[in-house]
Amino acid sequence: MKTIRVALLMLLSAFLAACAGQAMHSAAPARIADGALVGGNGMTLYNFDKDVAGSGKSVCNGPCATNWPPLFAMDGEAGAAGYSVITRDDGKKQWAYLGKPLYFWIKDQKPGDRTGDGFNNVWRVAKP
Repeated sequence: MKTIRVALLMLLSAFLAACAGQAMHSAAPARIADGALVGGNGMTLYNFDKDVAGSGKSVCNGPCATNWPPLFAMDGEAGAAGYSVITRDDGKKQWAYLGKPLYFWIKDQKPGDRTGDGFNNVWRVAKP
């Protein structure tokens, strides 16, 4: 009887750990602040007009990605509620919202800054 009880407790523990891990991997990577998507750090997120929604690609690589750092996803994270994960040219994972990759702007200095909106007429604040 004790062996069955131990086995059931181990099974229950494994189930709960799996559920906790799943919840961690499906959380939204951004939140809404003042009508815009922002990262966990509160910094504004942007979309690039040259990225094709749903293509699973980012065309902002190299020096572009230095100025417009991607919102990186960790291995094993999966999308939820409009979010998806794409694979960049360098093999790193990046979050996308409604199929459009998400980026920060290096010149934004504090949460709430939106200095990249309209930059070169191809960068836009990401909105829900």
